[in-house]
Amino acid sequence: MKNSAYYKTKNILINLVIYLFLISVAITCLFPLLWMVSSSLKTQEMVFKNMSLIPKELHFENYYLALKEGEFGRYFLNSIFYTVSVVIGIVIVASLAAYAFSRFEFPGRNLIFYIFMAAMMIPIPGSFVALYVLLNKLHLRNTALGYILCMINVGLSTSIFLLKTFFDKMPKELEDAARIDGCSKLGIWWYVALPLATPVLAVVVVFNALNVWNEYILALIIFDSRHLMPLQVALQQNFQGEFITRYPLLMAGLTITALPIIIVYLLMQKYIVKGVTQGAVVG
Repeated sequence: MKNSAYYKTKNILINLVIYLFLISVAITCLFPLLWMVSSSLKTQEMVFKNMSLIPKELHFENYYLALKEGEFGRYFLNSIFYTVSVVIGIVIVASLAAYAFSRFEFPGRNLIFYIFMAAMMIPIPGSFVALYVLLNKLHLRNTALGYILCMINVGLSTSIFLLKTFFDKMPKELEDAARIDGCSKLGIWWYVALPLATPVLAVVVVFNALNVWNEYILALIIFDSRHLMPLQVALQQNFQGEFITRYPLLMAGLTITALPIIIVYLLMQKYIVKGVTQGAVVG
């Protein structure tokens, strides 16, 4: 009985420590978002004078001014276009490559796959110089196509790894049945592999959409023309001047910017959880 009570108390204490740690991490992650929303409802003067997360006066007009003065519509459509184009490109290229690595036998298969995996170890900023030089030589710098190709390149390695891990576990009997029904290799990829990989594709879509939507440094390097800028860069340039940053409008713009990716995550949450539990991330 004593041992039972001891182990029960020990488990309760361990769980308590774990929960307290997780709660502290969650608060650490949520506080910047709460501060952003709070600052978007304050005046310029009160942003740093009143550190309370609940403003005494709510200035919803900041959202209207952010939309109007920041030319929000144009840059919002830019970011939507870049995000959708990059995600579609990554899903098509990564799923084809992952299926080939998983199901086909060809010379150098393992070597090429390991090269893709090695690219995951390189920090994204470490490739900026090479990308800048390459885009200049191809005359693709300061173009939407150049930016889209760069962002597809950034997300390929991780996406191929996630999808190959799933395809490796896919029963071969399904492919055999599809071949008997007259499916080609591309037909099997389209009608069998992709529908089964929906949970993993959800992880790939959300991770890459978040990456493209929040990209700042690479866009700043590639683009010179303001009309091509994505939303994140445009907000900073429109509301941050040489001597003053208009924090209420900047925070209002960032709050609106965060909404689409949150909606995408909520809509695909069930698939993401399913993909993670099936080993999509840890393989």
